[in-house]
Amino acid sequence: MAEALAAGASAAEPWALALFRRSVLKQRKHAEIAAALGPTDGLRCLDLGSDNGVVSLLLRRAGGRWASADLTAEAVASIRALVGTDVHQTDGAHLPFADAEFDRVVVVDMLEHVVDEGRFVSEISRVTRPGGLLVVNTPHLKRSALRRLRHALGQTDEKHGHRRPGYTAEGLGALLAPAFTLESHHTYSRFFSEVVDTAINAGLGALGKRSSAKGMVVTGDDVGRHRKLFRAYGAIYPAVWLVSRLDALVPASGYMLIATARRRQG
Repeated sequence: MAEALAAGASAAEPWALALFRRSVLKQRKHAEIAAALGPTDGLRCLDLGSDNGVVSLLLRRAGGRWASADLTAEAVASIRALVGTDVHQTDGAHLPFADAEFDRVVVVDMLEHVVDEGRFVSEISRVTRPGGLLVVNTPHLKRSALRRLRHALGQTDEKHGHRRPGYTAEGLGALLAPAFTLESHHTYSRFFSEVVDTAINAGLGALGKRSSAKGMVVTGDDVGRHRKLFRAYGAIYPAVWLVSRLDALVPASGYMLIATARRRQG
């Protein structure tokens, strides 16, 4: 029944895609990642940490031979339900893949969750072929009034499963070196989009959704239990979209950082 819960969804459409079409944040994240990755046809690719699996599904539909991995059994089950095969659970300290297996690796909001970031990067470098491309999407480390408000509402890094609050481009480049050379980076998701995200997380908490090592992952079971509320959110989506467009008026840097890095030869 979950497929019919988001407004306007057809019975054949996966619930996660229906929800994706009502999430300005997930749409922007996927657009940023897809642009950074470039064409993936004919390539062996890996996505790490793709939340409820909708990003994994969309990346696979764009071409290439994909594997996926995440930190929790809940996230892995949600991804597997959407994409089927080649989905794995990892603690970040070891990736269950061969040396130099992947042409492209994308880390989607996972770097800030792993216990040992250095070990995680070492494993990513091991499974990435020389000359391969790494894309990292992670919170941008910045101090702001909105961050203080989130903490006052109980939306702390610990509540979201974050081991660290985020990264600057300089800090990320230093972490990835010497195996990777940072090629590009920019921030996105400014104040108004993040206000929307703060409100959504507050709403999920009010529904009793518990956080995990990967934060709050919305699954098909969640949608099924709260179908009326998700339908109501679908109804107000146009207003949410309009609020997010106000980001264009904000000159400050964004709250998310996306970067590309190249695996060095040898």
